[in-house]
Amino acid sequence: MRAIVGIGNPGSKYINNRHNVGIQFLDYFNKQKLLTFKHSKFDYYYSEGELLGMPFVLIKPDTYVNLSGVTTLNCMLNYNIDVQDLLIIIDDINFDIGAIRIRKSGGDGGHNGLKSIIYHLASNKFPRLRIGIGNDFKNGLLPDYVLSDFKEDEISELNKSFDIISQLIESFIVDGYNKMLSTYSRLINEKNVNNNRA
Repeated sequence: MRAIVGIGNPGSKYINNRHNVGIQFLDYFNKQKLLTFKHSKFDYYYSEGELLGMPFVLIKPDTYVNLSGVTTLNCMLNYNIDVQDLLIIIDDINFDIGAIRIRKSGGDGGHNGLKSIIYHLASNKFPRLRIGIGNDFKNGLLPDYVLSDFKEDEISELNKSFDIISQLIESFIVDGYNKMLSTYSRLINEKNVNNNRA
């Protein structure tokens, strides 16, 4: 079993926020796979599926970003999941809209959701996928920016990235992080070749 956790805040008023891009992707992927989210007895929504014989679960926390670790730990205990079979999807202000970065482990990078997960898991050795949300804000206005909604043209750019991320997630589900990294390298190379031809 592998678990993909999308970080964000609960409630309809946050759904299109930049901070919720992890949850937005899970909704996208869930719809692609014709699955349905259900509320668990814990503090998250879950959607279970199977890909090429490998079971997986998508997790949308029903807690705020800074409590993401509580949800993640509950999920891991409930499904008996090891850290290497966990993938966290989060927003990142250090990258342009829709940019994708993956890492096998590391610090929190100033992200409160990651900070909470590292604390509650007592480990930073879990894979994470970062989605760029841009950084067009003035000094001191970071909280307002991450809680603002994506603009229409940004959503179009995100949807292109979601197509790529879906392929990465499928690789992770079937064969784990190393396969996802291999798929990532191939897709980035293909994108660079196509850009050079344009």
